[in-house]
Amino acid sequence: MIDHTGVVVSDFEKSKRFYQQALAPIGYAMLREFPAAVTGHTDVAGFGANGVADFWISRGTPNVPVVHIAFRAADRATVDAFHRAAIAAGGKDNGAPGLRPHYHPNYYAAFVLDPDGHNIEAVCHEG
Repeated sequence: MIDHTGVVVSDFEKSKRFYQQALAPIGYAMLREFPAAVTGHTDVAGFGANGVADFWISRGTPNVPVVHIAFRAADRATVDAFHRAAIAAGGKDNGAPGLRPHYHPNYYAAFVLDPDGHNIEAVCHEG
């Protein structure tokens, strides 16, 4: 079981704003933030739901190749809301909300590129 994951971002403040807005529809918020003085390495911010930060961004040279992260959504309307919020936050469309039946009949997802080009997805597996 994965406990947490994350991406390295080039513009920490811009990415914090992007993820705060983009992930809000799926119930995520920025829960923790630690400066380099605390981590001993770089600034980090943790996002999550229910008090658990399981997605982290850190200041630095972005991952190459870029990373794909998929967040589970409770329903299709939440996937749609994620896509709208992420685009409004400055993300670039990388796949509008819709079914991807090649994965399975109920795979409903949307894809957005974050400010560094990471492929961020919201997916619902329910019919």
